Amino acid sequence: MRKFLRPALGALAALTISTAAIAADKAIIVLDASGSMWGQIQGRPKLEIAREALKTVLQSVPDSLELGLMAYGHREKGNCSDIELIVPPGPGTAAAIGAAADKMKFLGSTPLSAAVRQAAEALKYGEEKATVILITDGIETCNADPCALASELEQNGIDFTAHVVGFGLSEDEGKQVACLADNTGGKYLAAEDADELEDALTEVVVAEPQPQPEPKPQPEPVAEFNIIPSTALSETRPVQTGDGDVVYVVYKINPDGSRGEYVSTDYNDWKGNLEPGDYIITSRIDHAEVEQKVTIEAGKVAKPHYVLNAGKLILRPRPSEGGDIADGAAVNIKYPGDGDTTYYGQMKAIFPEGNLNVNVKLGAAEVTEVIPLKAGETVEKDIVVGVGRAAVTASYVPGMNVEDDGMFIEILKAKKAIDGSREGVTYAYSATPEFDLPAGDFVARAKIGEAVAEAPFSVKVAERVEVNVLLNAGVLFISAPGANFIEVFGAKKDIQGNRQGFGYAYNTEHQTTLPAGDYAVVVTRGEAKTETPVKVTAGERTEIAVP
Repeated sequence: MRKFLRPALGALAALTISTAAIAADKAIIVLDASGSMWGQIQGRPKLEIAREALKTVLQSVPDSLELGLMAYGHREKGNCSDIELIVPPGPGTAAAIGAAADKMKFLGSTPLSAAVRQAAEALKYGEEKATVILITDGIETCNADPCALASELEQNGIDFTAHVVGFGLSEDEGKQVACLADNTGGKYLAAEDADELEDALTEVVVAEPQPQPEPKPQPEPVAEFNIIPSTALSETRPVQTGDGDVVYVVYKINPDGSRGEYVSTDYNDWKGNLEPGDYIITSRIDHAEVEQKVTIEAGKVAKPHYVLNAGKLILRPRPSEGGDIADGAAVNIKYPGDGDTTYYGQMKAIFPEGNLNVNVKLGAAEVTEVIPLKAGETVEKDIVVGVGRAAVTASYVPGMNVEDDGMFIEILKAKKAIDGSREGVTYAYSATPEFDLPAGDFVARAKIGEAVAEAPFSVKVAERVEVNVLLNAGVLFISAPGANFIEVFGAKKDIQGNRQGFGYAYNTEHQTTLPAGDYAVVVTRGEAKTETPVKVTAGERTEIAVP
């Protein structure tokens, strides 16, 4: 039965689910490394979100689970055979999988059906129980039918299951890949942001439901408690609903008075029973913590009271005055005691009193502010970053936009340095990127293949600007059977007799985007070279065959 993920309740809660998962079984994660993973969600590339979510979830994978990693589209553009088993399934592979994901490039096609088939075969699905977990942000692009594949694997497998996590897919796109899960008894989970992706991965990688154990006999109720702690933010401000969870951690005490062996963790209105003796017990809400030495005596009730000397901070980052809350804004807070934490979007947390150094980044803009916080106080405010948005496209000729997501768009400051260079601001690999930028003058530089062009533009706070970079370019496709090496040069030689190079390939075919003009194609076969002139016209595709 298909399952669509409900709104995330928080990764921490999800990770407390049983980690029995699919222990002692074998599974392979199939990761989409196609070029579309450079697309952004809430101002962050999807590939960055996927890497972080995967590494977080892998921390909870039991060593008994034999887990592997396969990827597609991570080595070559437009190659439907670009599929590789990077980490073979085995116990204790979490670190290797996280490291492999960090190093991976994202640039190719989406042969998801072939990748799932190869993963199933690597797991010997016809002989043993096997599970494949597909993480994709796109649909099949390599002329395959995932629904038919799923039925085949289900019919031929001993106990085969495919789970699918659709990251940023539309409802219609989700239906096209959900059959992989439906037809094998797996789950299709839709994730629209970082939290939902982490929850989805937790559910299929870590917390697959297991039979409930027989209930343990209930202990006899304890008639009385021997410790009843309480916590306040300040001498006059008790903890209230909405302040966050109070966390009590109990340690035994070392002979030198320091924290010793860990005993237990409890929450909020905790009332408990401890063996008589001396302990160190800490009380914490978010980023504020204090500790006390507590002595438990037989027949007596200890009632330690903790004063955190802390306040509540509520911040709402906004792109401009009156703008919506910016969920993608990174809010970094440095607080007393060398503390450092980062939130995204609106945040609310408890911090120790003192000066809080707040830095808010949204896209390429940032603001910094020092906020004093007193014990028992609540500080609530908007922080305006001051950005506008630039939506950038590139076109071969006017009206003919580039649609290749492998296009590189770079934003530079308009003002040149003394050596003529410009300072880079931000970039994206996408055909239609959008950038949050501070007010000012900029240049958008677009590059695809060997064609590069620039377009100046200005940004005003709270305004959107459409920027088009005109490449004045066309596409050249070269076929040279038996070739070892293909080179493209500009037709015109300089005064020294040299020609400008415009790319090359160690292949029998080569396709590239070039500025309109005249070129020379040099093909090497063994020791022989063949030179062929060719003209590239802006907005057109030119194909030549070099015999």
